[in-house]
Amino acid sequence: MRGKSMTNWMKRIGGIAAFGLIAAVAVWFAWPQPIPVDLATVAKGPMEVTVDDEAKTQVRHLYTVSAAIAGKVLRISPPRHVGDQVTKDQTVVAVMQPTTPSFHDVRTHEELLAALGAAEAAVTFAEAEVKRLEAALAYSRTELDRAEKLAKTGAISQGALDKSRFEGDTNEAALASAKAQVEVRRNEKAMIQARLGQPVDDVAQSDPACCIQLRSPVSGRILKIVQESEGMVQPGAPLVEIGDPLDLQVVADLLSTDAVQIKPGAAVRIDGWGGTALQGKVTRVDPAGFLKISALGIEEQRVHTEIDFVDPPEKWSQLGHDYRVIVHVTSWRDDNVLTVPVAALFRTGDDWAVYLAKAGRARTTVVKIGHRDNKMAEVESGLSEGDRVVLHPSDRVSDGIAVRERNAE
Repeated sequence: MRGKSMTNWMKRIGGIAAFGLIAAVAVWFAWPQPIPVDLATVAKGPMEVTVDDEAKTQVRHLYTVSAAIAGKVLRISPPRHVGDQVTKDQTVVAVMQPTTPSFHDVRTHEELLAALGAAEAAVTFAEAEVKRLEAALAYSRTELDRAEKLAKTGAISQGALDKSRFEGDTNEAALASAKAQVEVRRNEKAMIQARLGQPVDDVAQSDPACCIQLRSPVSGRILKIVQESEGMVQPGAPLVEIGDPLDLQVVADLLSTDAVQIKPGAAVRIDGWGGTALQGKVTRVDPAGFLKISALGIEEQRVHTEIDFVDPPEKWSQLGHDYRVIVHVTSWRDDNVLTVPVAALFRTGDDWAVYLAKAGRARTTVVKIGHRDNKMAEVESGLSEGDRVVLHPSDRVSDGIAVRERNAE
């Protein structure tokens, strides 16, 4: 009996121990576990805030050769291509033929023929008038010679002699006027004959002097041929763009809200062009903005900004006119500033806050932020160097909850 009692007592003890173990395991699983999080350390170091935007390269001094007259742009030999070297006042970049007269209808043709007949008659009349006045002038000169001889002998009065001289001078002036009228009538006839002329093909080949040669206004390279094919153009139409590819700058149209933070002389990092990052500096920020519609249809106020390369041409010689680049313009910089990752910040009311990892728990801490970029933010108050903050806090993280660093297994 005693052995049986002992056995029952041991079974009871074993049951109690098993129940206690199960209860302990259940409590352990039910107890809240620390949430794994990513942590970052608040530290001091250099910080730079930049304005980032797309830009393009541009030849600083761009010359556009335009059509001087309305006419036809002809093909030249040898033909010009983009990239060709040109010399100031020597290289012919375009040849133009003046506009040929247009065809006229039958009615206009008949009117011009009648006008031509009238002009020919006017020329004949003017020539006849010249002959009449030549005869009158010859007679007046003979009379003047006779009067001068008679005046020497006293046969006529001084008044008669003066009258003979007056008639001679009058006839001479009338003859000069008549000859001028002949020239006027002949020119009028020539004008009508020119209007009667029909368009002639291959004028440039039959009369090379008819064409105008446009020469390069500056030494450099052809950057763009606007009028590539032979054809008619109006006065002032652009034909060729010329510039020096080594006289290159970068132009960017920045948002006006960003442009107000930038001053001439600001450092610029230039990349996104297919080569190594280049250094530049701002040379000009326009005092006036302009409206630009973005690709999404949003109206934006932009400001034209010019940037010079600081690096020597050897580093960017592969860049050309109108190449796309990315610019990072420095608007603020400090070599020793307390920073916190932007990924740790979140809003609590109107303030910024972080979860400070302290003694294994997350503590909500309000911070005051100064300058910031897309990665780091300047801490003005609320944190100290060496503090550890939670990155990308999820909705599971709250004030006072237990946390552990994710990679600290």
